[in-house]
Amino acid sequence: MTKVFLLILLLMTGIYARQAPTAPENLVVTGHDSRIDLVWDRHSDPDIAGFYVYRAETEDGPFERLNVWPQSLQIYSDFLGENDRSYFYYVTAAAADLTQSPPSDTLSASSFSMTDEELLTSVQEATFRYFYHFGHPVSGMARERNSSANTVTSGGTGFGLMTLPVGVERGFVSRDSAAARALKIMTFLRDKAERYHGAWAHWMNGETGQTIPFSAFDDGGDLVETAYLVMGFLTIRQYFDGADSTETELRALATELWEAVEWDWYRRFDNGAFLYWHWSPNYGWQMNLRIRGFNEAMIVYLLAIASPTHSVPATLYYNGWAGAGYTNGGSFYGYPLCAGPSWGGPLFFTHYTFMGFDPRDKSDLFCNYFEHGRNAALVHREYAIENPQGHTGYGENCWGLTASDSPFGYTAHRPVNNDNGTITPTAALSSMPYVPEESIAALRHFYHDYGANLWGPMGFHDAFNLNENWFADSYLAIDQGPIVVMIENYRSQLCWDLFMSNPEIEPMLASILFTTGIEDEPGNYAGTFQLAQNFPNPFNGQTTIRFTLQSASYISIDVFNALGQHVRTLFHDHFFAQGEHRFSFDAEGLSAGVYYYRLTSDRQYEVKSLLLVK
Repeated sequence: MTKVFLLILLLMTGIYARQAPTAPENLVVTGHDSRIDLVWDRHSDPDIAGFYVYRAETEDGPFERLNVWPQSLQIYSDFLGENDRSYFYYVTAAAADLTQSPPSDTLSASSFSMTDEELLTSVQEATFRYFYHFGHPVSGMARERNSSANTVTSGGTGFGLMTLPVGVERGFVSRDSAAARALKIMTFLRDKAERYHGAWAHWMNGETGQTIPFSAFDDGGDLVETAYLVMGFLTIRQYFDGADSTETELRALATELWEAVEWDWYRRFDNGAFLYWHWSPNYGWQMNLRIRGFNEAMIVYLLAIASPTHSVPATLYYNGWAGAGYTNGGSFYGYPLCAGPSWGGPLFFTHYTFMGFDPRDKSDLFCNYFEHGRNAALVHREYAIENPQGHTGYGENCWGLTASDSPFGYTAHRPVNNDNGTITPTAALSSMPYVPEESIAALRHFYHDYGANLWGPMGFHDAFNLNENWFADSYLAIDQGPIVVMIENYRSQLCWDLFMSNPEIEPMLASILFTTGIEDEPGNYAGTFQLAQNFPNPFNGQTTIRFTLQSASYISIDVFNALGQHVRTLFHDHFFAQGEHRFSFDAEGLSAGVYYYRLTSDRQYEVKSLLLVK
């Protein structure tokens, strides 16, 4: 009898069994509101099928197995739905033939009622795991969704990079570990990931860096996804400011990757007025998609104008991004929306750019973006309260439509025009900087009323639809990232402060004629001076301009055309006393059209528009 035949016989009869895997290590069990979470280390054996989780009321048992089949994640969230419950847990590793390892350490924890602040930290910590614990093992990048295997996403990875400083500050991960993860991701993006004039593809293989086509002709550079990556690089560059070799290398690498993006290439044409979303070495510009607003892509123009190596003129902000159809001007449920679609569109429009770009106390020539984000969230909430289509569950604490999975497939949900009854937790949770009370109330409703079905090992699942009694089992990187970052921007402004502290940002804002002031409270902005609207407006020939100074100072007043080009200086470093001042502006020599006048004093400025008719 040959040895091979004997081995086969032994396997078939069960006499010869595979050696049991080793036990999982470093199990941590922690109590939270209504649940108990378990986290343990990745297993060293690549051939294991997964893990089993066991629970008992006493340390001596009996223990019951909580999962029927072994799970691949090294995270388990036991959502109990009640507090003051204590349990003991251990975990085993299972081989391919379901042979189990010896148990891990046995540990216990208790669920307990949390304050709002404690619950926010708890939700952030669980959601953070999507990027840190579920990150791709080779590249460290964020998988597109929890079922994506080797498909990683560039934009979601940018969001994931922004969660790392939050993880350090909140104690979810050590600073050294977070820096090492950021360096792993960014080194992969430099050395292995395919690039297209400095831009990355939407999807790529997390092991090889090769592009995975997003659609038929989308197999090259994606400038919008690249912008989200760069927002992450710049956040990382400002946070990891230490003198050790890892943090020094991180800052240099972030600068190298940021400066290599050829934003100007994506103008497509010489002196092109738009940036284009895609370019492919195989299909060129066939996607032919201009980036224009208002939508989630505002950050693209901000970074392209700010680029120190491949910048585009600030005029593209007005001619390209904020071209025809940009402004709204409508009022919905009494809340005015200054830009974008009616009813506010999907709420990710007000989240993605503003994960890093701080919209507080800032206005361009069209909009105050903090007020716009606040009003859009409130419109969504009022729409859910009115519930014109009669969807199950909608109400004052169950609101928020955005792009997500649904029972009918992935779609960009929005009020009126695309509402199939699907609520997406990231919509309300990521609006927390704009409407904190309303967002926290929605969080508690989602958590306490639907947590048994909606909560999982990495936070809230993507969406739910009570019409269909449907709860997603999916997680998406681009929905998870904003939850961590925007909750933190509400709590400490950490990511806003980091991104805005990059030295390239302030000159960019000035070139676009953004106005800034000092925030008092949401909706009220106070500066050291005030510029009034000219009267009459529109005007023919002459109009009166008024401004008020709270203290004597030197001021300048300049006029710009609709392209942002300087056309006239009315005052330059002219001394004015405290109080109100007015003067007549004669527009002789200027053609009819829209103009903007800017009052500047002590590095602060305000801008108003005026309309000259002839």
